[in-house]
Amino acid sequence: MANLRDESGSEQRNTGVAEDSLRMVSATAINDEPVSDEELRPHALDGFIGQPRLKAQLQLFLDAARKRDTAPDHILLAGPPGLGKTTLAMIVANELGVPIRITSGPAIQHAGDLASILSSLDAGEVLFIDEIHRLPRAAEELLYIAMEDFRVDVMVGKGPGASSIPLTLPRFTVVGATTREGMLPSPLRARFGFTAHLDFYPHDELEKLIERSAGVLGVVLGAGSAAELALRSRGTPRIANRLLRRVRDWAIVHDLDEVNVGDVREALALYQIDSEGLDRLDIAVLNAIVRNFNGGPVGLNNLAAMVGEESETVETVCEPYLVREGFLIRTPKGRVATPKAWKHLGLQPQDGQTADDVSNLF
Repeated sequence: MANLRDESGSEQRNTGVAEDSLRMVSATAINDEPVSDEELRPHALDGFIGQPRLKAQLQLFLDAARKRDTAPDHILLAGPPGLGKTTLAMIVANELGVPIRITSGPAIQHAGDLASILSSLDAGEVLFIDEIHRLPRAAEELLYIAMEDFRVDVMVGKGPGASSIPLTLPRFTVVGATTREGMLPSPLRARFGFTAHLDFYPHDELEKLIERSAGVLGVVLGAGSAAELALRSRGTPRIANRLLRRVRDWAIVHDLDEVNVGDVREALALYQIDSEGLDRLDIAVLNAIVRNFNGGPVGLNNLAAMVGEESETVETVCEPYLVREGFLIRTPKGRVATPKAWKHLGLQPQDGQTADDVSNLF
């Protein structure tokens, strides 16, 4: 396995952690997870489950670089959190047989921080920058030159007597990861030779991933247990592995040799995660729209006040999954619960505005 050096240390673990990191079904990494995730990470592309088209593209990209005997072009990994961007970055280094240096956009406060990292890179080394869209502007501009010309300008002295000394860098590969590709400036995006877009996992691929992780963790899953976990994992490997560990806890406490479907349901019911992967906050949002506003439309501020959360939390933490799964629709007049939401709550639309009238709201 390639040597791994973390430029930001434990401080990086706490940088930019959103409120949803406390939710079991959040795709945001929780502080105590990176170490436990290590044992579940594959170290080669062959062991990486899912994203078949991306894997084929990346394999060709890396094979060509090996045959040229040169560092590959820079790589941008884009997609929602929890889908394996960090794992893929480590796999790139492992496949190339080179060290990987790890940092993140929020951990780099000044251009000098990035210059220090760049100037210490060895030939062929991989520099992984997580949340690259959060780099300071001055650091971005420094990175442009380093990625394009493999040099960095070091400022010597201060004031009118200051001078810039160009420092030549060995050829290296930047692997950037972002959950918001649209926030990257065009000049930075243009310097990546390969951009990989990660998609949410279908249930069958999540099942395979859960079965692999269960083998690593020593959890024996009965028939249908992996499928039950996959249904509740919101298409996200990080959530799937997190739920699997909670099911493992259940099996240990109850002295189970094998975990069946009923055990999975009981264990996750304890954490208030239902059959669709919705947790307490998701259900509270749907209940507020359906029970208090007869299915909507309802404004974001009113909805947030009803569930006792900040508007930003409802909008950025709950809504994306509810919209993606068809429980909620955003309209110019407010949020509207779909027939699927009514059915999931075991309710029927009341008199007046119902979710079947959504087309009239546009």
